[in-house]
Amino acid sequence: MSSRPLPYRERLDNGLRVLVEPTPGHGRGLVAVALTVAAGSDDDPAGRHGMAHLVEHLMFPRGGAAGPDAEEGHAARVASAGGVCNAETHRDRTVFHTVAPAPMLDDALGWEARRLQEFTPSATALHTETEVIAEEIRGTSTAGRLWSSVLAALQPGARDSYGTPGELTRATVAEAVGFVRRYYRPSAMVVSVVGEAAPERVAAQVREAFGGLAPDARTPPTRPPDQGAAAAPHAGPGRATVTEPLPWPGEAVAVGHLSPPPARDLPAHLAQVVLTEVLGRGRLPALVRHDPRLTSARVSCGLYGQWPGATAPEPVLAVLGRAPGVRAEDAAEAWTTALRELAHRPPEAAELRRAVNTLLLAWHRGADSLTARAVAHGHHALLLPGGGAAALPDELRRTTPGEVSAAARALLAGPRSLTVLGG
Repeated sequence: MSSRPLPYRERLDNGLRVLVEPTPGHGRGLVAVALTVAAGSDDDPAGRHGMAHLVEHLMFPRGGAAGPDAEEGHAARVASAGGVCNAETHRDRTVFHTVAPAPMLDDALGWEARRLQEFTPSATALHTETEVIAEEIRGTSTAGRLWSSVLAALQPGARDSYGTPGELTRATVAEAVGFVRRYYRPSAMVVSVVGEAAPERVAAQVREAFGGLAPDARTPPTRPPDQGAAAAPHAGPGRATVTEPLPWPGEAVAVGHLSPPPARDLPAHLAQVVLTEVLGRGRLPALVRHDPRLTSARVSCGLYGQWPGATAPEPVLAVLGRAPGVRAEDAAEAWTTALRELAHRPPEAAELRRAVNTLLLAWHRGADSLTARAVAHGHHALLLPGGGAAALPDELRRTTPGEVSAAARALLAGPRSLTVLGG
């Protein structure tokens, strides 16, 4: 993604933010729209883990939809216009994204606003989508269970965005509608448009489609106090919380840490990202070659390796393969040794440059499609309102060897989790 400022930004009278990036010659004839809402699994009510995910599904009802378009639905309308649409739920946000022919932008925006205003799921749709989510949860991998275990160990109340089937089966239509009314407020939304689009014209179309959404009439809601974004870690500084063992192909151990959230301290967060790249690119492979306790080693920053992540502190996860007979604690000590080396001796300039350049390449490749760019703009407008997506590459380039060392020291001093994998 380009480091130049976004060509167009606007905030409507009701608080909704609009971002437009024309991309001449890229995705010619197409336009991508992302509606990003600052509500995710960290906002799930007590006893209703997965409500944010359920609401996302109910915006695409598979059966029993209420309202004038019960026989058609949002996805069918988009498909009839030659477009595709989807959505995703994260800890701190839900994103609805569409790609369609540029002449259909007005319709796409209108449909997006309409399903917000007319959100009236039926009991049949609620039951259908709850079953669909339960099937998704049953299909989650062991890796997904590991990430959830690390979050639960380091941040009480923090859970994955999928949900808990037993809690969702008790959800009601009134609760889903109440969630939308509470969190789907204009000031908590961003509409980002990328593609063959004139900014002023797009802004006018967004004002027409979304201007009718009523502004906030009360104090914006806060996240539930027992949820992960607001909770203190289980383990104290420098101490480890041992989690339940998990099945794994082979014998391994996972060590989890917390990285500062990018919204609070972007340089420190990016230094943690660079630290994991320095370790994963050269330090850990060398460690495996020379340390007989290890058979493999990898590390990532951000939930499922996604960065920058959420408004809450982000996990850093190292997974270390153990040689036969090696205790989990001994394998974890090898990881600690690698951190101590970087904590006491910053990386060389060339090592740092290779790590940063690799991350920049991944960053640009990750925003190569119209959809990815639109989604990134909405995400970063909520996460980093000062500079948004444009601030990240330049901030990443400014990371210094000393900051990488400080990131290593922070991981060593902070809480961590320990999970035995396999036998």
